[in-house]
Amino acid sequence: MSDNKLLDLSFEFAVAIVNLIDGVSAPKSSYMTDQLARSGTSVGANIHEAQYAHSKKDFIAKLEIALKEANETSYWLKLMFETQRIDEAGYKSTEKLCGNIRRLLIASCRTAKENQQ
Repeated sequence: MSDNKLLDLSFEFAVAIVNLIDGVSAPKSSYMTDQLARSGTSVGANIHEAQYAHSKKDFIAKLEIALKEANETSYWLKLMFETQRIDEAGYKSTEKLCGNIRRLLIASCRTAKENQQ
């Protein structure tokens, strides 16, 4: 584990998304699982990319993209749960992790913007 909670959580989240998707066996779900995989793994990818941003503005932009991807992921998780592609336990645990990441991203963006001024 690193000293950066957001980096660690985002990687844990990507692993949870991959494992959740691997458990989907419902027919005709590939379009939803593809979207969930893209948005869910993009959260961590953007957070990791932000660590090597060229500027504070670039850092904030990457975190804001990660936040948007987390919001999209939450949508796909809810849709897959409501259409019975994933079970309640998988939905709740993954959505909880997504919510924690969103809160950290919001706080990080706010702090970075305040420090930029």
